[in-house]
Amino acid sequence: MLFKIILIILTTAFINLAQSFSINKIEPPNWWVGMKHNKIQLMVYGNKLENVKAKSFSKHIKIKKIHQIENSSYLFVDIEISNRAKAGDNIIRFYNDEKLADINFPLFSREKSKNRFQGFDNKDVIYLLMPDRFANGDTTNDFVEGYYDSLQVIPSQARKGGDIAGIISKLDYIKNFGATAIWITPLVENNTFRSYHGYSATNHYKIDPRLGTINNYKTLVDSAHQLGMKIIMDHVANHIAIDHEWMKNLPMKNWINGSVQNHLPANHNKMSFLDIHSDSITIREIQEGWFTGYMPDLNHENIFLSTYLIQNTIWWIETSGIDGIREDTYPYCNQKFMSLWAKEIIDEYPSLKILGEIWTGESDYLAGYQSGSQFPKYDSHLANITDFALRDALVHFLQGSGSLYEIFNTVSKDYLFADANNLVTFADNHDVGRAMFYADSNVAKFKLAFHILLTTRGIPQIFYGTEIGMIQNEDHGTLRKPFPGGFPGDKRNAFTVTGRNEYENDIFNFLQKIIKIRNDNPALSEGKIIHFSPVNNVYIYFRQLGEDTFMNIINAGKNSFKPNTNYYRQLNGVKFVYDELNERQLSINQILVEGESSVIFKLIK
Repeated sequence: MLFKIILIILTTAFINLAQSFSINKIEPPNWWVGMKHNKIQLMVYGNKLENVKAKSFSKHIKIKKIHQIENSSYLFVDIEISNRAKAGDNIIRFYNDEKLADINFPLFSREKSKNRFQGFDNKDVIYLLMPDRFANGDTTNDFVEGYYDSLQVIPSQARKGGDIAGIISKLDYIKNFGATAIWITPLVENNTFRSYHGYSATNHYKIDPRLGTINNYKTLVDSAHQLGMKIIMDHVANHIAIDHEWMKNLPMKNWINGSVQNHLPANHNKMSFLDIHSDSITIREIQEGWFTGYMPDLNHENIFLSTYLIQNTIWWIETSGIDGIREDTYPYCNQKFMSLWAKEIIDEYPSLKILGEIWTGESDYLAGYQSGSQFPKYDSHLANITDFALRDALVHFLQGSGSLYEIFNTVSKDYLFADANNLVTFADNHDVGRAMFYADSNVAKFKLAFHILLTTRGIPQIFYGTEIGMIQNEDHGTLRKPFPGGFPGDKRNAFTVTGRNEYENDIFNFLQKIIKIRNDNPALSEGKIIHFSPVNNVYIYFRQLGEDTFMNIINAGKNSFKPNTNYYRQLNGVKFVYDELNERQLSINQILVEGESSVIFKLIK
């Protein structure tokens, strides 16, 4: 009899243990009242959630549906937030026959500020920086227990210690340089191998502690807004890190494309989606291939994952108040999903802008990814895309393998785009060699390229360090060299005039001046372009807006150049020009442009 009683007790204990569950966290951790997106799907992390139910104690939050999935460590719960809901705590009870757990799901009030979600356009100049390599403003987070890649002076691919506090400390420098928007490479947790760059997320709702906190990020955005600058967040929907918590216990078998042991390799035929002759297998190869063996490719066809990514993006926008998003590796993603992702974001934030990274130097392929293009398959809902075509032309000019004609020819293809003014233009960035490297330290040629970049159509982007002529090579760790003066122990501070050498100040002053001229004269950023095919290494183009007309002359030749003023109808009736770079007025007959130099003339009748 005693044996039977013990057996019953043990059996009952086993049943209770088997039915016991736990909840570790919920994502998103909160939401807001007054959002268009008021139907939210909660991703619940825990253990033994297979028979768990949920109910809300708030009359303004309804449980619409509970999704039990193949992995009982996860549960998905659809909720609807009433339009009458008010900010505050809300208890959602999870329970089964044996246990209950009450979880708070707070609703916040939306911040009211006209500076949030501003977007960006061709009136802006974007400054691109990589937090780990820009400035270290808080040395207490240089070493965080339990995190890979501790700070090291060498090798080049190691973490260097830059952080959000460092960016905040240099906002005045960026403002003084003339930039009006800052694109910051990803800040989310990257607790994995060689993760300083930020493109290997291990937690989608957390700032990497070596860079700071969410409150630090909000302070950065608010501080930039107070200075009249905008913030662009770098986002990655395509892949995660091999050390992401999902990879330890996948929510579903099809959460990622393939598996660690068996997956498609990277395929860089990025234009297969736009190619009307493509077979579906070629599209699958580009959209499902893994960038590397340690960057699992996300399966955007999984509806739970796609909902998660959309909500996560909206959560970051609303939390921080950013003005734009730069989306990494855009063509490698499932394009049906990306179109939906962009549409959902723009529906919630009509003024916010999304920049898609389309890495191809072919204008006709680039154009297909811009919203409003002639491509019949889909609408990307992307107003802004990266202009790698102009970048390639500028680099070829710097290298000497191309000429001003290639630049002219690239701009001549603007008819392919729905709006070429929305292209983000650049000569270098964090993924390609620096402009001065390609120019082989030819400062004169460098200045000509950046004169064009800052006065042609589009939204120019300057990579940190380019303003002081940083050179390096094409190795990622090397070209992303720490900015001198941003780190403890630096021998000099290139953020200051006295900390820069003559070479660096020459380049900085040139770029700063031409940016100021651009910022002060809307015709140079918004005006209509009228350009002429280069002759004898001279490229001439005008920009017109209202009553203002500016003449740009790019003389890449060795000899001085005097234009035939009777040839250009834009000069009819013009008696004087104001030389913006040299700050002087000249009569129309005095125009003479020295070899390997450029001018910006404001026409005066």
